[in-house]
Amino acid sequence: MINDNFFYLSNVTDQELVFLKDITKNMGEEQRKSFSVVYNGKRRDPQHMLLFTLLGFFGAAGIQRFLTNQIALGILYFFTVGLCFIGTIVDLINYKSLTNEYNYQMALESARFVSP
Repeated sequence: MINDNFFYLSNVTDQELVFLKDITKNMGEEQRKSFSVVYNGKRRDPQHMLLFTLLGFFGAAGIQRFLTNQIALGILYFFTVGLCFIGTIVDLINYKSLTNEYNYQMALESARFVSP
């Protein structure tokens, strides 16, 4: 079953699970296992992203952008204190979509890695 390889992912969203099912539907069992191992190493947890975004209010603005490989925005947030907290508030509201976007990219990258 396709879900069996993803049951251990912490805080997986329904959108993410549907996307993972779609990516792995044409993979064999060994490829699915390899994919889940690679993907789990690259994936970000939405709750961790929320915590890192909250750190922006305590002087560590931009960590969430560094974790999603948006280095330029991370540097900008760091030196402008989260764009005067406005960017940090926006990221706080949209932390799930930031995480999902990053996880989709990592899922596609992982699928390319394990495909023959």
